[in-house]
Amino acid sequence: MNISEIRVKLLPRHSDKLRGFASITIDNCVVVRDIKIIEGGRGMFVAMPSRKLCDRCASCGGKNHMRARYCNDCGSRLAQDRAETDERGRPRMFADIAHPINQAARDLVQNAVLEAYNAEVERSKEAGYKAVEFDDLDYHYLEDFAAE
Repeated sequence: MNISEIRVKLLPRHSDKLRGFASITIDNCVVVRDIKIIEGGRGMFVAMPSRKLCDRCASCGGKNHMRARYCNDCGSRLAQDRAETDERGRPRMFADIAHPINQAARDLVQNAVLEAYNAEVERSKEAGYKAVEFDDLDYHYLEDFAAE
């Protein structure tokens, strides 16, 4: 696997531990966006893009987030122990959308993203620093396929 591009968007420091977002391009073919750069108790790490887990109400079948106490559709009380638990016994609230499938791949992604993050932090200290734009990814090549 070759990470061909990494873009980092720094966030201003708040009380939150989220320090930025990254977007990586793999082998000039696949883009993974919304990788979170987080300052944890044991140092910096990356969290892959994820989505909130949901389940269905037993009464009406309405879709609800796992932390919901009452159904969004019918108002029925929802069981509080309906979420699967992780290896530490805590309820799983999120599931990764994209993620490395082994530790070596995870280490490769994390080390590359954190290296790019640190470089972006250093660039941000320079006069005239301009932050990386994420909305400038170029999709015009798709128009060529649609025209054929």
